[in-house]
Amino acid sequence: MRALARWIWDWTKTITIALVIWFAFSTFILQAFRIPSSSMEGTLLIGDVLYVNKMLYGAEVPLLGKRLPAIREPRRGDILVFDSVEEAGLKVVKRLIGVAGDTIAMHNGVLERNGTAVDEPWVLPGNRHMETDLAGAAKMRQWQTPRLRRADRGAYSPDPDNWGPLVVPPDSLFMMGDNRRESYDSRFWGFLPRANVRGRPLVVYFSFDADTYKPLPFLTNIRWRRLFTAPR
Repeated sequence: MRALARWIWDWTKTITIALVIWFAFSTFILQAFRIPSSSMEGTLLIGDVLYVNKMLYGAEVPLLGKRLPAIREPRRGDILVFDSVEEAGLKVVKRLIGVAGDTIAMHNGVLERNGTAVDEPWVLPGNRHMETDLAGAAKMRQWQTPRLRRADRGAYSPDPDNWGPLVVPPDSLFMMGDNRRESYDSRFWGFLPRANVRGRPLVVYFSFDADTYKPLPFLTNIRWRRLFTAPR
């Protein structure tokens, strides 16, 4: 009986230590994230599974509502994983377009930041424009008009390819998807609070194409060339 009790105790300690290490690792260092939509297509594909670096921007300490010191602040062009501003518990991935103090606008699908057109090699030509949707345009007009940096606010009629100029307020970010025609982003729901940022994709460690039928799908539907690539 003593041998059995010792065996059980040894295994209990081993499993407990492993769980503590896993919890600390996934809370403060890296966490898996699966791409569920095509909003970042061209850079990230549906079925990509990423490891997200949570330390870079300061990982959150559970239950305390505090964050560890950030290694650095988010920069323009970074891909970020963040908490949705509209749906609790939902994680979203987009690209950082504007930081606090930036003046941003878009004309005919061309992004302008601080009065200069932005070179965006990650936006594929066929993914640059979005069809105008009346409900979407109304949502844009509702939140953007009070923040518009121009005098003729009454005549303001934005659409996904033409809007602004807007100034990003303190402790806020402006996020957009690389696939502009399929991205529900800051154009529609507004500025992202800095506190919502959770991390930056570090590497694609698995990728599976579930929409294309192939023989032996477990092997042939894996996008082998994407494994262990770093999103940019």
